[in-house]
Formats: sequence, structure tokens, C-alpha cells
Amino acid sequence: MALILKDRVKQTASAPGTGTITLSGSVTGFQSFSSVGNGNTTYFAIVDPVSGAWEVTYGVYTSSGTTLTRNATPLSSSTGTLVNFTGAVDVFV
Repeated sequence: MALILKDRVKQTASAPGTGTITLSGSVTGFQSFSSVGNGNTTYFAIVDPVSGAWEVTYGVYTSSGTTLTRNATPLSSSTGTLVNFTGAVDVFV
């Protein structure tokens, strides 16, 4: 599908580990990832607000299950590898 970039997209997720992110709540004042469109690719960042761990990558948004895949070679606080997020994270464009 298409590469889609949107402004002010932010949601939360819980403990995605190193795999696909299952998005949960939307953040007040922001759009949800549904604005990207089912099956489309987008760039996004993931941040653990407690530990400060972060990742900037791209992946595909899927509306059934509200998930985002993660590219295997992101920019990250783990020196270019997927971060093993174990707590609540913010996911945003």
C-alpha cells in the first residue's frame, strides 16, 4: 500500500515487547492511527516515558486488531535494534 504521513497522531500501548504493537487508547487532542488507513505504511516513534527508551521506525497499520508492525532495523536507544518495551509506551507520528 501507500506511505502515509499524518500530523498529531498519538496513541498508547502496553508492553509490546519487540513485536507488533497493539494500540490502545487515543490521547486527547491527537488523532488515532486509523487516520493512516488500513494496510498503509507510516513512520512512527515509540517512547517509554518511564525508562526513556525509544525507537523510530516504520510499519504497517492494520485496523482489525489496531496494530502496527515494526521494521527490524530501527533507529533506537538500543543501538539500531528493536527495543524490548515492557511497560506502557506512547506511539506517535
